[in-house]
Amino acid sequence: MRNAILVAVIAATGFSSAALAQGKKIGVSWASFQEERWKIDEAAMVAAIEAEGNTYISADAQSSSAKQLTDIEALIAQGADALIINAWDKDAIAPAIEMAANEGLPVIGYDRLIEDARTFYLTFDNKGVGSIIAETVSGVQGGGNYAIIKGDPGDPNAAFLLEGMMEVIGADVASGKIKIVGEVFSDGWKPENAQKNMEQILTANNNKVDAVLAENDGMAGGVIAALAAQGMVIPVGGQDGDLAALNRVARGSQTVSVWKDSRQLGKAAGEIASALAAGTAMDAIAGASTFNGGAKGVEMNAILLAPTPVTKGNLSVAINAGHISKAQACEGAMAGVDGCN
Repeated sequence: MRNAILVAVIAATGFSSAALAQGKKIGVSWASFQEERWKIDEAAMVAAIEAEGNTYISADAQSSSAKQLTDIEALIAQGADALIINAWDKDAIAPAIEMAANEGLPVIGYDRLIEDARTFYLTFDNKGVGSIIAETVSGVQGGGNYAIIKGDPGDPNAAFLLEGMMEVIGADVASGKIKIVGEVFSDGWKPENAQKNMEQILTANNNKVDAVLAENDGMAGGVIAALAAQGMVIPVGGQDGDLAALNRVARGSQTVSVWKDSRQLGKAAGEIASALAAGTAMDAIAGASTFNGGAKGVEMNAILLAPTPVTKGNLSVAINAGHISKAQACEGAMAGVDGCN
């Protein structure tokens, strides 16, 4: 009924949904603000929300499922008209979705899947990201001993990334061309946990590791620190387009960083949340398609943006886009890096 009334108002007055959204509050619950990339997401999100005449309010769960539930309750109490939730734990977040539903509030599952048909899923194609990491690394190191450094076990993205990786290297693993000598989760996606995991894999295999597929750039940094301690430089893949990772690409210690332009994702979230707050139905969001790739196969409305692999051959893509300065990207760069020489 609410949407029917809204459509009638639009037809009668000629107002756009953006105009009707004036003065709305968009509540954002961040899982953990420790990672470099979230600040980039936030800036784009705030700009998009304010461009619609709306207000951004937020909370940082600081890697705590319990705090995130409390945060979301507080955002609702502050009068949020729509919620953007970057979930710390895919299962523990369920009570928050019930709270929002009881208040009639639309929810966007931001970058991390909340497998509930009442949420709109917005992310990059994380399965595709995993495929790109594996394609790029295996293109450099086509066989041998591989380690896979996975993210937090509570984050569905860890599974999506692995699925994409295995679609690329699975046949070579089955044939014995590639041998997985270590595959381990890293709690909280923390670089220090990834470094410890890599150190253990190196010890268990007498340093006989030929390539590493890391599920994000922070963890790739931890992996590379463990390798450097042993005097090793081998192909390592990661994702997020972290500034430090792009410089590692230029220096030659990281093979690829799959750049998911957080500005695109944050901007899309701000625009979609504003539209939902104004009463637009989830299936009426421009560009929305059906997603049912979660563990439960729940059918959801979603937008999955396309990522960009950044290697030494196209580093200028990130520089020219203003994501990183040439000075930051190219400090200590080896010869022949695109955009640096």
